[in-house]
Amino acid sequence: MIEGEEKLLQIRWHGHACFEVTNDLTIVTDPHDGKSIGLPAPSVKGDIILVSHDHYDHNSVKTVEKEGSIVVRESGKKEIKGVKIEGIESFHDEVGGAKRGKNIIFKFEVDDIIFCHLGDLGHVPDKNLLEKIGKVDVLFIPVGGTFTLDADSAWETANLINPKIVVPMHYKIQGLSLPISDVDPFLAKNKFKVVHVGNEIDIEKDEIPEEREIWVFSL
Repeated sequence: MIEGEEKLLQIRWHGHACFEVTNDLTIVTDPHDGKSIGLPAPSVKGDIILVSHDHYDHNSVKTVEKEGSIVVRESGKKEIKGVKIEGIESFHDEVGGAKRGKNIIFKFEVDDIIFCHLGDLGHVPDKNLLEKIGKVDVLFIPVGGTFTLDADSAWETANLINPKIVVPMHYKIQGLSLPISDVDPFLAKNKFKVVHVGNEIDIEKDEIPEEREIWVFSL
C-alpha cells in the first residue's frame, strides 16, 4: 500500500454473529471461541470489540483481544478512537427478556457507512426501538430462529429497518453445533438481489446499492 493511502473498508465473517469491520481500525462483533460451537476460532484481533450479550457463543473477548482493545458491552452513545458507537437495549426473546435476558443492538459508523449489528435480537422491533435504530446502510441480522429471530420475523424486521444491505447471520452452517435453521428459509422469502460475497468484501460509501441487496457470507 502506498504511504498515506487510505485502507479500504472491509467486512469479513468469522462465523455465527462474529464479523470484523476493518480499515485503519478493526471492529469485531460478538466473538466466539470456535471450539465451543464447532467452528474455527476467529483469526482477528480487535481494536474495538462489541459484545451484544453475555452468552458463550457471543462473548469470547479473550479470543480476539490484544493490548489496548476496548470492549463495549453496554447501551449508550460514545466515540472510541474516532468511531461513533451507540448501544441500544433490546431483548433476546419475545417476552421482554423473561426467557433469555437483554440484548444490545450496536450501531456504528465507519467511513460514513452506518452499520447495525442486531446481536441475538429475539423480537420484532416496536416503533420506539425502530426510532432509536434510525437510518442503517448495512444490517447484520440473525435469521436462524430458536434463540433469535426466525426467517419470518427477520424479514419483518429487515423491512421495518429498511437498510440498503442485509447480511444474514446466526444460522446453521457446516460444523456449527447449535440447533438453529440454515439460511435457506430466509432466502426463500427474498425478492431482492442476493450476492454471495465469499468470506470478505471491500465496501465504499459510493458503492452502497440504491436497491436493497442481500449479502451472504461464507467461511
